[in-house]
Amino acid sequence: MTKYTDEKSNFGADGPFFRTIREGLKGLVDGEDYFDLLADDVVFEYVISVPGYPKRIEGRQNVIDLYSGYDEFMTVHSADNLRVYRDPEVSVVVLEYEVHGESVQTRRPYDNRFVSIITVKGDKVAHWRDYLDPIAIFDATGWPGNPA
Repeated sequence: MTKYTDEKSNFGADGPFFRTIREGLKGLVDGEDYFDLLADDVVFEYVISVPGYPKRIEGRQNVIDLYSGYDEFMTVHSADNLRVYRDPEVSVVVLEYEVHGESVQTRRPYDNRFVSIITVKGDKVAHWRDYLDPIAIFDATGWPGNPA
């Protein structure tokens, strides 16, 4: 167990998602797991997402709560194709990356591409704006109206 989650979790120290994010933010943030990279008062914005998903979350604990059931929803086997763009003057990092895995419920493949725009203050993530492909989630989960 790391500070906030199990090491084998998608967000844990051994998780492929965390390893990719840690690589993209290398030298800027520090933490034992994904959630430890976040400031207590972090703000997350989900600009392109799926219906019913929150558009904005404030606070590390609320982010932890939002993702608490993720490992029962989706298994991430790998994350790759990381591209990193940094603007050190304003402490902003843009990460492009892909995740690959499968839906826990349907066993369908999950392949998604993300763009995350991250603002760092001190050695923690202060703001995270996320863009993803909702169709990839629909295809993997069989939603809407596309059951396994």
